[in-house]
Amino acid sequence: MKEWFTNLSVMEQIFFWLGIVSTLFLIVQIILMCLSSFGGDIDADGDGDIDVDTDSGVSIFTVKSITAFFAVGSWSGLLTCAVASEKLQWLAIIVAVLAGLAGMSIVVLILRAIVKLQCNGAFEISKIVGQQATVYVSIPPSRTGRGKITLNAQGRFMELDAVTDSENRLAVDEVVEIVSTDNECTVVKRLEIAEKTENSAENKE
Repeated sequence: MKEWFTNLSVMEQIFFWLGIVSTLFLIVQIILMCLSSFGGDIDADGDGDIDVDTDSGVSIFTVKSITAFFAVGSWSGLLTCAVASEKLQWLAIIVAVLAGLAGMSIVVLILRAIVKLQCNGAFEISKIVGQQATVYVSIPPSRTGRGKITLNAQGRFMELDAVTDSENRLAVDEVVEIVSTDNECTVVKRLEIAEKTENSAENKE
């Protein structure tokens, strides 16, 4: 083993040590993630880059994705050095970068899928219909744009996109009622309008 290592070029030795360290680090992260999945309180991410309120759900640059970049890239570069001639050793760097980016992309896609499953299991937007909320970002009239609302539902505080069919803009801090959901967006109306509609219906009866 020692003789094999000493026969490696400087570039191959660099790839070897980067591969060893990054692979061990990646294994530790996977173990921690598995432990946290079984109900532990361990912070398996350690990067804080997962954000379920963004469009993607996961930042591209996380500890896991960067670790995967070095792990996959290092071993790919070492393998390329082993099969390429001395004049083509520079190809190992290109192969390492491309392979690392591929590994990084796969990890990000996997994390996004996990976050999506967690979100689907923890929150069902259809169940908040009929609840009251507070306007956080003013909502344009007649669905000409989106605003935001905040509310406590299903055991947590949340912030959601919202539109309204009202002809008037719904101002910040105004209390509204969620009347329906449309493509992961809530449809709301001013609470006073909702109350007047109910009162009118009762009077007609």
